[in-house]
Amino acid sequence: MPNTEWLCQPTATPNEAARAAAIARQNELTKPPGSLGRLETVATDFAAWQGVEKPALDTITLAVFAGDHGVVTRGVSAFPQSVTAQMIANFAAGGAAVAVLAREARAAMTVVNLGTVTPTDDIPGVINHQLAPGTADFTADAAMPLDTLADALAVGAAAIDPGASLFVGGEMGIGNTTSAAAVLAALIGLDGAATVGRGTGVDDAGLAAKRAAVDAGLARHAARWAGLDAPDAALAVLACVGGLEIAALTGAYVAAPQAGVPVLIDGFISSVAALAAVRINPGVADWLVFGHRSAETGHARALAALGAEPILDLGMRLGEGSGAMTAVPVIRAALAVHAKMATFAEAGVGA
Repeated sequence: MPNTEWLCQPTATPNEAARAAAIARQNELTKPPGSLGRLETVATDFAAWQGVEKPALDTITLAVFAGDHGVVTRGVSAFPQSVTAQMIANFAAGGAAVAVLAREARAAMTVVNLGTVTPTDDIPGVINHQLAPGTADFTADAAMPLDTLADALAVGAAAIDPGASLFVGGEMGIGNTTSAAAVLAALIGLDGAATVGRGTGVDDAGLAAKRAAVDAGLARHAARWAGLDAPDAALAVLACVGGLEIAALTGAYVAAPQAGVPVLIDGFISSVAALAAVRINPGVADWLVFGHRSAETGHARALAALGAEPILDLGMRLGEGSGAMTAVPVIRAALAVHAKMATFAEAGVGA
Protein backbone atom coordinates (compact mmCIF):
# COMPACT_ATOMS: atom_id res chain seq x y z
CA MET A 1 0.00 0.00 0.00
CA PRO A 2 1.44 3.42 -0.88
CA ASN A 3 2.39 6.08 1.66
CA THR A 4 1.56 4.12 4.81
CA GLU A 5 5.00 3.27 6.14
CA TRP A 6 4.65 6.06 8.70
CA LEU A 7 1.90 4.12 10.46
CA CYS A 8 4.42 1.62 11.82
CA GLN A 9 6.83 4.21 13.21
CA PRO A 10 7.08 3.79 16.99
CA THR A 11 4.93 5.80 19.34
CA ALA A 12 6.44 7.93 22.08
CA THR A 13 7.09 6.20 25.41
CA PRO A 14 5.13 7.37 28.47
CA ASN A 15 7.40 8.70 31.20
CA GLU A 16 7.21 6.13 33.98
CA ALA A 17 9.36 8.19 36.33
CA ALA A 18 6.80 11.00 36.12
CA ARG A 19 4.01 8.49 36.70
CA ALA A 20 5.79 7.18 39.80
CA ALA A 21 6.24 10.73 41.11
CA ALA A 22 2.54 11.43 40.53
CA ILE A 23 1.56 8.21 42.32
CA ALA A 24 3.79 9.19 45.24
CA ARG A 25 2.09 12.58 45.37
CA GLN A 26 -1.34 10.93 45.33
CA ASN A 27 -0.29 8.93 48.38
CA GLU A 28 0.66 12.14 50.21
CA LEU A 29 -2.59 14.02 49.56
CA THR A 30 -5.13 14.54 52.35
CA LYS A 31 -7.37 11.59 51.53
CA PRO A 32 -7.35 7.84 51.99
CA PRO A 33 -5.27 6.14 49.26
CA GLY A 34 -7.40 5.36 46.21
CA SER A 35 -10.42 7.22 47.54
CA LEU A 36 -10.74 9.39 44.42
CA GLY A 37 -10.92 6.32 42.21
CA ARG A 38 -10.51 6.99 38.49
CA LEU A 39 -9.61 10.61 39.16
CA GLU A 40 -6.32 9.37 40.58
CA THR A 41 -5.42 7.10 37.67
CA VAL A 42 -6.42 9.73 35.13
CA ALA A 43 -4.03 12.17 36.80
CA THR A 44 -1.15 9.70 36.95
CA ASP A 45 -1.70 8.68 33.33
CA PHE A 46 -1.48 12.30 32.23
CA ALA A 47 1.65 12.72 34.33
CA ALA A 48 3.27 9.89 32.38
CA TRP A 49 2.07 11.32 29.06
CA GLN A 50 3.28 14.84 29.81
CA GLY A 51 6.41 13.82 31.69
CA VAL A 52 5.67 15.98 34.73
CA GLU A 53 4.42 15.29 38.25
CA LYS A 54 1.58 17.83 37.95
CA PRO A 55 0.08 17.67 34.43
CA ALA A 56 -2.38 20.22 33.03
CA LEU A 57 -4.77 20.55 30.08
CA ASP A 58 -3.46 23.69 28.43
CA THR A 59 -4.47 22.98 24.81
CA ILE A 60 -7.21 20.62 23.65
CA THR A 61 -7.69 20.09 19.93
CA LEU A 62 -10.79 18.51 18.42
CA ALA A 63 -11.07 17.45 14.79
CA VAL A 64 -14.46 16.34 13.49
CA PHE A 65 -13.96 14.23 10.35
CA ALA A 66 -16.85 13.76 7.92
CA GLY A 67 -17.63 11.58 4.93
CA ASP A 68 -20.50 9.86 3.16
CA HIS A 69 -21.13 6.12 2.82
CA GLY A 70 -22.34 4.27 -0.27
CA VAL A 71 -23.90 1.54 1.86
CA VAL A 72 -26.72 4.01 2.61
CA THR A 73 -28.35 2.73 -0.59
CA ARG A 74 -29.11 -0.48 1.33
CA GLY A 75 -31.62 1.27 3.61
CA VAL A 76 -29.35 1.37 6.65
CA SER A 77 -30.09 4.92 7.85
CA ALA A 78 -33.12 6.86 9.00
CA PHE A 79 -31.71 9.96 7.27
CA PRO A 80 -30.68 10.74 3.67
CA GLN A 81 -27.05 11.39 2.72
CA SER A 82 -27.74 15.09 2.24
CA VAL A 83 -27.79 15.39 6.03
CA THR A 84 -24.03 14.82 6.19
CA ALA A 85 -23.26 18.08 4.38
CA GLN A 86 -26.00 19.88 6.31
CA MET A 87 -24.47 18.77 9.59
CA ILE A 88 -21.00 19.80 8.42
CA ALA A 89 -22.44 23.30 8.00
CA ASN A 90 -23.97 23.06 11.47
CA PHE A 91 -20.62 22.06 12.97
CA ALA A 92 -18.85 24.94 11.25
CA ALA A 93 -21.52 27.39 12.42
CA GLY A 94 -21.16 26.19 16.00
CA GLY A 95 -24.69 24.81 16.32
CA ALA A 96 -24.02 21.09 16.78
CA ALA A 97 -23.88 19.45 20.21
CA VAL A 98 -20.15 18.83 19.97
CA ALA A 99 -19.53 22.45 19.00
CA VAL A 100 -21.34 23.64 22.12
CA LEU A 101 -19.51 21.14 24.29
CA ALA A 102 -16.17 22.03 22.74
CA ARG A 103 -16.68 25.69 23.61
CA GLU A 104 -17.56 24.74 27.17
CA ALA A 105 -14.43 22.55 27.34
CA ARG A 106 -12.23 25.31 25.86
CA ALA A 107 -11.24 23.03 22.99
CA ALA A 108 -10.15 24.28 19.56
CA MET A 109 -12.41 22.59 17.02
CA THR A 110 -11.83 22.01 13.31
CA VAL A 111 -14.19 20.42 10.79
CA VAL A 112 -12.61 18.26 8.09
CA ASN A 113 -14.60 16.91 5.13
CA LEU A 114 -12.96 13.84 3.57
CA GLY A 115 -15.65 13.39 0.91
CA THR A 116 -19.40 13.88 0.66
CA VAL A 117 -22.03 13.44 -2.01
CA THR A 118 -22.96 17.11 -1.57
CA PRO A 119 -19.85 19.31 -1.81
CA THR A 120 -19.11 21.66 1.07
CA ASP A 121 -16.60 23.97 -0.62
CA ASP A 122 -18.83 26.99 -0.03
CA ILE A 123 -19.17 26.46 3.73
CA PRO A 124 -16.89 28.81 5.68
CA GLY A 125 -14.60 27.20 8.22
CA VAL A 126 -14.57 23.70 6.70
CA ILE A 127 -11.31 22.06 5.65
CA ASN A 128 -12.23 20.31 2.40
CA HIS A 129 -10.32 17.39 0.92
CA GLN A 130 -13.07 15.66 -1.09
CA LEU A 131 -11.03 12.52 -1.68
CA ALA A 132 -14.17 10.98 -3.22
CA PRO A 133 -17.93 11.65 -3.17
CA GLY A 134 -18.19 9.25 -0.25
CA THR A 135 -17.32 5.57 -0.23
CA ALA A 136 -18.72 2.87 -2.48
CA ASP A 137 -21.43 0.46 -1.32
CA PHE A 138 -19.27 -2.14 0.38
CA THR A 139 -21.81 -4.90 -0.23
CA ALA A 140 -20.99 -4.60 -3.94
CA ASP A 141 -17.39 -3.33 -4.05
CA ALA A 142 -14.55 -2.22 -1.78
CA ALA A 143 -15.46 0.93 0.09
CA MET A 144 -12.39 2.73 -1.24
CA PRO A 145 -9.21 2.09 -3.24
CA LEU A 146 -5.98 1.64 -1.30
CA ASP A 147 -4.65 4.98 -2.53
CA THR A 148 -7.73 6.74 -1.16
CA LEU A 149 -7.36 4.94 2.16
CA ALA A 150 -3.74 6.10 2.38
CA ASP A 151 -4.84 9.67 1.69
CA ALA A 152 -7.57 9.52 4.34
CA LEU A 153 -5.14 8.18 6.94
CA ALA A 154 -2.75 11.02 6.12
CA VAL A 155 -5.51 13.62 6.46
CA GLY A 156 -6.12 12.34 9.97
CA ALA A 157 -2.42 12.51 10.82
CA ALA A 158 -2.23 16.09 9.56
CA ALA A 159 -4.85 17.14 12.13
CA ILE A 160 -2.48 16.49 15.03
CA ASP A 161 -0.88 19.44 16.80
CA PRO A 162 2.27 18.05 18.47
CA GLY A 163 2.06 20.77 21.09
CA ALA A 164 -1.45 19.87 22.25
CA SER A 165 -2.15 18.52 25.72
CA LEU A 166 -4.94 16.30 24.37
CA PHE A 167 -6.42 15.32 21.01
CA VAL A 168 -10.07 14.39 20.48
CA GLY A 169 -11.49 12.98 17.26
CA GLY A 170 -15.12 13.25 16.22
CA GLU A 171 -17.01 12.01 13.18
CA MET A 172 -20.05 12.63 11.02
CA GLY A 173 -21.38 10.57 8.14
CA ILE A 174 -24.82 9.16 7.43
CA GLY A 175 -24.40 5.38 7.37
CA ASN A 176 -21.23 5.32 9.42
CA THR A 177 -22.52 3.14 12.25
CA THR A 178 -23.05 0.42 9.63
CA SER A 179 -19.52 0.85 8.33
CA ALA A 180 -18.10 0.88 11.86
CA ALA A 181 -20.04 -2.27 12.72
CA ALA A 182 -18.58 -3.98 9.66
CA VAL A 183 -15.04 -2.92 10.59
CA LEU A 184 -15.53 -4.13 14.16
CA ALA A 185 -17.04 -7.44 13.03
CA ALA A 186 -14.11 -8.03 10.68
CA LEU A 187 -11.47 -7.13 13.29
CA ILE A 188 -12.82 -9.35 16.07
CA GLY A 189 -14.50 -12.11 14.08
CA LEU A 190 -18.20 -11.47 14.68
CA ASP A 191 -21.24 -10.88 12.47
CA GLY A 192 -23.80 -8.16 11.93
CA ALA A 193 -26.15 -9.38 14.65
CA ALA A 194 -23.40 -8.99 17.26
CA THR A 195 -22.14 -5.56 16.22
CA VAL A 196 -25.02 -3.62 14.65
CA GLY A 197 -27.19 -1.20 16.60
CA ARG A 198 -29.93 1.25 15.65
CA GLY A 199 -27.53 4.13 15.01
CA THR A 200 -29.63 7.14 14.01
CA GLY A 201 -32.74 5.35 15.26
CA VAL A 202 -33.73 2.97 12.49
CA ASP A 203 -36.83 0.82 12.89
CA ASP A 204 -36.78 -2.98 12.92
CA ALA A 205 -36.63 -3.14 9.13
CA GLY A 206 -33.71 -0.72 9.11
CA LEU A 207 -31.93 -2.74 11.79
CA ALA A 208 -32.34 -5.89 9.72
CA ALA A 209 -31.03 -4.05 6.67
CA LYS A 210 -27.95 -2.91 8.60
CA ARG A 211 -27.20 -6.43 9.80
CA ALA A 212 -27.68 -7.84 6.32
CA ALA A 213 -25.39 -5.20 4.84
CA VAL A 214 -22.62 -5.97 7.33
CA ASP A 215 -22.90 -9.70 6.70
CA ALA A 216 -22.90 -9.16 2.94
CA GLY A 217 -19.81 -6.97 3.18
CA LEU A 218 -17.98 -9.52 5.29
CA ALA A 219 -18.90 -12.34 2.92
CA ARG A 220 -17.74 -10.38 -0.10
CA HIS A 221 -14.42 -9.16 1.26
CA ALA A 222 -13.22 -11.54 4.02
CA ALA A 223 -10.67 -13.17 1.73
CA ARG A 224 -8.94 -9.78 1.38
CA TRP A 225 -7.75 -9.80 4.99
CA ALA A 226 -7.69 -13.52 5.76
CA GLY A 227 -4.20 -14.68 6.72
CA LEU A 228 -2.65 -11.20 6.87
CA ASP A 229 -0.76 -9.96 9.91
CA ALA A 230 -2.65 -7.57 12.20
CA PRO A 231 -1.52 -4.25 10.66
CA ASP A 232 -2.13 -5.32 7.06
CA ALA A 233 -5.42 -6.98 7.96
CA ALA A 234 -6.67 -3.81 9.66
CA LEU A 235 -5.76 -1.73 6.62
CA ALA A 236 -7.52 -4.19 4.31
CA VAL A 237 -10.62 -4.08 6.50
CA LEU A 238 -10.67 -0.27 6.42
CA ALA A 239 -10.34 -0.25 2.64
CA CYS A 240 -13.03 -2.86 2.09
CA VAL A 241 -15.76 -1.88 4.57
CA GLY A 242 -14.56 1.30 6.28
CA GLY A 243 -15.34 4.96 5.81
CA LEU A 244 -13.25 7.97 4.87
CA GLU A 245 -13.83 9.58 8.25
CA ILE A 246 -13.16 6.31 10.09
CA ALA A 247 -9.84 6.03 8.25
CA ALA A 248 -9.00 9.63 9.14
CA LEU A 249 -9.73 8.92 12.80
CA THR A 250 -7.48 5.88 12.61
CA GLY A 251 -4.65 7.92 11.12
CA ALA A 252 -5.04 10.59 13.78
CA TYR A 253 -5.04 8.00 16.54
CA VAL A 254 -1.72 6.63 15.30
CA ALA A 255 -0.09 9.99 14.66
CA ALA A 256 -0.99 11.55 18.02
CA PRO A 257 0.88 8.96 20.15
CA GLN A 258 3.78 9.15 17.72
CA ALA A 259 3.93 12.86 18.60
CA GLY A 260 3.50 12.18 22.32
CA VAL A 261 -0.07 13.53 22.42
CA PRO A 262 -2.66 11.56 24.44
CA VAL A 263 -6.00 10.82 22.79
CA LEU A 264 -9.48 11.01 24.31
CA ILE A 265 -11.71 8.51 22.50
CA ASP A 266 -15.41 9.19 21.93
CA GLY A 267 -18.05 6.49 21.38
CA PHE A 268 -18.70 3.52 19.12
CA ILE A 269 -17.30 4.73 15.81
CA SER A 270 -14.29 6.36 17.42
CA SER A 271 -13.56 3.24 19.45
CA VAL A 272 -13.69 1.08 16.32
CA ALA A 273 -11.16 3.42 14.70
CA ALA A 274 -9.06 3.19 17.87
CA LEU A 275 -9.14 -0.61 17.65
CA ALA A 276 -7.97 -0.42 14.04
CA ALA A 277 -5.19 1.98 15.10
CA VAL A 278 -4.03 -0.39 17.86
CA ARG A 279 -4.03 -3.32 15.45
CA ILE A 280 -1.88 -1.27 13.06
CA ASN A 281 0.46 0.08 15.76
CA PRO A 282 0.15 -1.59 19.20
CA GLY A 283 1.98 1.28 20.94
CA VAL A 284 -1.10 3.43 20.39
CA ALA A 285 -2.86 1.60 23.23
CA ASP A 286 -0.62 3.29 25.82
CA TRP A 287 -1.90 6.75 24.88
CA LEU A 288 -5.68 6.31 24.91
CA VAL A 289 -8.27 7.39 27.46
CA PHE A 290 -11.94 6.61 26.79
CA GLY A 291 -14.54 9.29 27.38
CA HIS A 292 -17.79 7.38 27.65
CA ARG A 293 -19.68 4.14 27.10
CA SER A 294 -22.10 4.56 24.21
CA ALA A 295 -25.57 3.04 24.13
CA GLU A 296 -24.79 1.73 20.62
CA THR A 297 -24.81 -2.07 20.52
CA GLY A 298 -21.28 -2.73 19.35
CA HIS A 299 -19.52 -0.32 21.66
CA ALA A 300 -19.24 -2.73 24.57
CA ARG A 301 -17.57 -5.25 22.26
CA ALA A 302 -15.13 -2.64 20.94
CA LEU A 303 -14.26 -1.55 24.48
CA ALA A 304 -13.74 -5.15 25.55
CA ALA A 305 -11.40 -5.75 22.61
CA LEU A 306 -9.40 -2.69 23.71
CA GLY A 307 -9.48 -3.57 27.41
CA ALA A 308 -10.93 -0.11 28.01
CA GLU A 309 -12.98 1.30 30.89
CA PRO A 310 -14.61 4.63 29.96
CA ILE A 311 -14.89 7.58 32.32
CA LEU A 312 -18.64 8.18 31.82
CA ASP A 313 -21.75 6.14 31.09
CA LEU A 314 -24.60 8.50 30.25
CA GLY A 315 -26.54 6.49 27.67
CA MET A 316 -25.29 8.75 24.86
CA ARG A 317 -25.11 7.61 21.22
CA LEU A 318 -24.78 10.83 19.24
CA GLY A 319 -21.15 10.54 18.19
CA GLU A 320 -19.48 13.67 16.77
CA GLY A 321 -17.04 13.66 19.71
CA SER A 322 -19.83 14.73 22.07
CA GLY A 323 -19.28 12.06 24.71
CA ALA A 324 -15.55 12.74 24.77
CA MET A 325 -16.12 16.46 25.20
CA THR A 326 -18.49 15.72 28.08
CA ALA A 327 -15.66 13.84 29.82
CA VAL A 328 -13.20 16.74 29.56
CA PRO A 329 -14.45 18.46 32.76
CA VAL A 330 -13.86 15.22 34.65
CA ILE A 331 -10.28 15.10 33.38
CA ARG A 332 -9.80 18.75 34.36
CA ALA A 333 -11.15 17.92 37.83
CA ALA A 334 -8.75 14.99 38.13
CA LEU A 335 -5.76 17.14 37.25
CA ALA A 336 -6.92 19.99 39.51
CA VAL A 337 -7.27 17.92 42.66
CA HIS A 338 -3.99 16.19 41.89
CA ALA A 339 -2.11 19.49 41.59
CA LYS A 340 -3.92 21.64 44.15
CA MET A 341 -4.90 19.42 47.08
CA ALA A 342 -2.80 19.83 50.18
CA THR A 343 -0.49 17.07 51.30
CA PHE A 344 -0.69 15.74 54.83
CA ALA A 345 2.46 17.68 55.70
CA GLU A 346 1.17 20.93 54.17
CA ALA A 347 -2.16 20.65 55.97
CA GLY A 348 -0.67 19.55 59.29
CA VAL A 349 -2.79 16.42 59.22
CA GLY A 350 -1.40 13.19 60.62
CA ALA A 351 -0.91 10.63 57.84
